[in-house]
Amino acid sequence: MKRILIIFLVLLAVASFAGTGYYLYKKSEKPPVIYETNSPFYTDIERKTVATGSIVPRKEIDIKSQVSGVIDKIYLEAGEHVNSGDIVAKVRIIPNVVALNNAEVRIKTAKINFKNAEKELNRQKELFEQQVISEFDYNQYLLSYNLAQQEVEAAEDNMDLIKEGASKKEGMASNLVRATSSGMILDVPVKEGSFVIESNTFNDGTTIASIANMNEMIFEGKVDEAEVGKLREGMNLVLKVGALDSVTFDAKLEYISPKGVEDQGAIKFEIKAAVALDKDNFLRAGYSSNADIVLDKADSVLAIKESDMKFDEEDKPYVEIMTGEQQFEKRDIKTGISDGINIQILEGLKEGDKYKKQQID
Repeated sequence: MKRILIIFLVLLAVASFAGTGYYLYKKSEKPPVIYETNSPFYTDIERKTVATGSIVPRKEIDIKSQVSGVIDKIYLEAGEHVNSGDIVAKVRIIPNVVALNNAEVRIKTAKINFKNAEKELNRQKELFEQQVISEFDYNQYLLSYNLAQQEVEAAEDNMDLIKEGASKKEGMASNLVRATSSGMILDVPVKEGSFVIESNTFNDGTTIASIANMNEMIFEGKVDEAEVGKLREGMNLVLKVGALDSVTFDAKLEYISPKGVEDQGAIKFEIKAAVALDKDNFLRAGYSSNADIVLDKADSVLAIKESDMKFDEEDKPYVEIMTGEQQFEKRDIKTGISDGINIQILEGLKEGDKYKKQQID
């Protein structure tokens, strides 16, 4: 009886050990992999690039002063419309001491010469009336008198220009800053009381105001050298202006720079495009904008997800086509354009085929 009990316990231990081993084996065994599949589909594909830049007026003009001095009065503000010739500001001239002194000396000299010419003319006039001198000689003294009188007037006008910036006789006023073009005033960077420098050969002078025609706006941006070779003048652009949320504007590419510039380690090329304005949305100068440029487009073409495509050792694209239940085989494909998400299929697949979907770890 004791022997039978021992045998029973041994058999029980063996059975328990076998059951535990079978459980651990089953637990460690990996479940079979079930591959998901996708099918080709028809869609529209656009290949495009993005250029970053800003909206600016086609022509922006800086108004400068013709004289140096202090801004006495500003007549217009930014945002107002002006016509060519309108007065923008008035400059109070601070005369140059040397120029003022020379002008005073010139007036005194001119008046002395005029008085002398007047006396000589009166004396020669009496001789001419007595027929002592000829008319020709008399006319020479008359000419000297007229020239001396003209010199006095010129010296006085010069003094007025130096002191006031305006000639009383001619009605000229160089101290009045006038608009040289019609448009909208974008900026008036000076204030009343500010000192300004005249525009001359040696310096640009102080900008009194900036004027632009806001009815002609362009997009100025830059594109990477990898994309510039695919651009052509006349291409259509879609502008997205950050300040106007979802509003977009159409534009037409009209300039591609022949020379690239380095920007943050990359070579980029400047482009310009004429913007088609929308009367319901006012574009302000300086708005930042992104331009979508369509490089290639295909409508209603057979495509697959680009992420499902694989490449062999020769860098040729292929997919694993489904031939049976969880059975797949390699099939080479020929592709067309891609938008980074979908890619056009030219050969190798047809509608209804199923291929292995790429597994994401």
